[in-house]
Amino acid sequence: MDINDATFVITGAGSGLGAACAKRLVAAGAQVVLCDLSDKIDQQAKDLGESAIAMHADVTSADDMQAVFDAARQHGEREGVDGVIHCAGVVSVAKLVDRHGLPADLEAYARTIQINLVGTFNVMRLAAATMVHNSPGQDGERGVIINTASVAAFDGQVGQCAYSASKAGVVGMSLPAARELSRHGVRVMAIAPGVFETPMMADIPEDAVAALSQAVPFPKRLGKPDEFARLAEQIITNSMLNGEVIRLDGGIRMQ
Repeated sequence: MDINDATFVITGAGSGLGAACAKRLVAAGAQVVLCDLSDKIDQQAKDLGESAIAMHADVTSADDMQAVFDAARQHGEREGVDGVIHCAGVVSVAKLVDRHGLPADLEAYARTIQINLVGTFNVMRLAAATMVHNSPGQDGERGVIINTASVAAFDGQVGQCAYSASKAGVVGMSLPAARELSRHGVRVMAIAPGVFETPMMADIPEDAVAALSQAVPFPKRLGKPDEFARLAEQIITNSMLNGEVIRLDGGIRMQ
């Protein structure tokens, strides 16, 4: 897929991975719709210029996300949405049984699943329903969906039952979705990042961040959001990437 003049919806675009993707795609000539609940997307859209618009939306809401895709279809020079990079999500940590012997909060678990997994499905289904109406391009391609998983889907740590389950669900949806949408010329991929420099890391103590950095075989540092964006760009432009989950983690395997 040619990024120039293509239109992309980017969720979780208020900061971190999503913001980096928006910046890189606009630099490559794309039109982008920034989607987030954060007010940060207003300034980011302004900074990116006429190529970007901001839409405040909850990824778990059918109405909110339908409004995003309706607006995105009209944003570019030609009608349609060519791609989605879904970065919206939350991190949660809670043990099944706390130190007082009390069970984990069921509502907190359900919230994580609702945002990370149901939200991904919601965005993916609406994206696909929009893309199938696109005119086919090279190889008959009509669109590409890139979801965000996590290494926690494979190497979940203590206290990550909810988060790991939600991201494992994203991994589990990738291949069946790619198989189903192949007849429409829509590709589905997922990126499973390791530890990255994002706002989610802001509340972690410096010594813990240093330990995580040292746990990465190479390079011994946290990943940079633009490295995620560069991989997303490669997925967009390389049509043979389909139905797969790519770990982007410096070789880390969480203890």
